[in-house]
Formats: sequence, structure tokens, C-alpha cells
Amino acid sequence: MEADKTCSRCGRTITWRKKWVTCWAEVRYCSDGCRKKKPGAHGACIETTILELLAKRVAGASICPSEVAREMWPDAWQERMEETRQAARRLVAANQLEITQNGKAVDPSTAKGPIRLRLVKHHLNQSHARRAD
Repeated sequence: MEADKTCSRCGRTITWRKKWVTCWAEVRYCSDGCRKKKPGAHGACIETTILELLAKRVAGASICPSEVAREMWPDAWQERMEETRQAARRLVAANQLEITQNGKAVDPSTAKGPIRLRLVKHHLNQSHARRAD
């Protein structure tokens, strides 16, 4: 069996299927919907905003995804929450972020309900070292 991958758009886990035996290396998206709506520069902007907001916090602090959405879209933040969560899941896949519930890291593909975002420890040290300069 092959290792699982992360969807390039939504950040959810893509589980290997037998039908992909000949093309698994090319699989990047979990669905046709994700394939049609690639994140692009807009998604990168959301990821950057998440990291910038976390860099302003004390070491180990977390933020709510709604803080990011409110920062970017003050009048329509609720409609953009899923995009924000997708960006957070991509950062988890890049090992820059943790998604937590009740202070404990959770699987971003299966987390339901309110979540928080915090930097992973190695990224946390780099981010706060840069801020001290």
C-alpha cells in the first residue's frame, strides 16, 4: 500500500486507491471540485496572513481561524471560513502549523467543530527569533 498524500487545495488526506496504481505520483487533489478551484496566489495570501498573525503572538499562543478571516474580509468573514480552514490544513501539511482542539493537536482532515491554529515548535523558534531582530 502507498503512503497517503495531502490535497493541494483543501489540505485533507488523500488515501491511496487501487485505481490509482498507475498514476499515484500525479494525484494532487482529492476531488474534481478541488482540482477545478486551485488555491493559487489567493490561498498563499491567506497562509501568509495566518503566519503573520501567529508571529505577533507570544510563543505557543494560538489563534482562531475567524481572526484570519476577519482580518482579510471584515464584512464577509463568515463566508470565507472554509477557505481559511483549507489554508490552515495546507500549512499543517507543510509542517508549519498545528490545528488544535482543547489544546491538543488533532488530525486536520477529521477535526469537527471549533479549532485553533498554532505554530509547530520548530517554526515557532524561527518566527520569534526573526521578530526579536
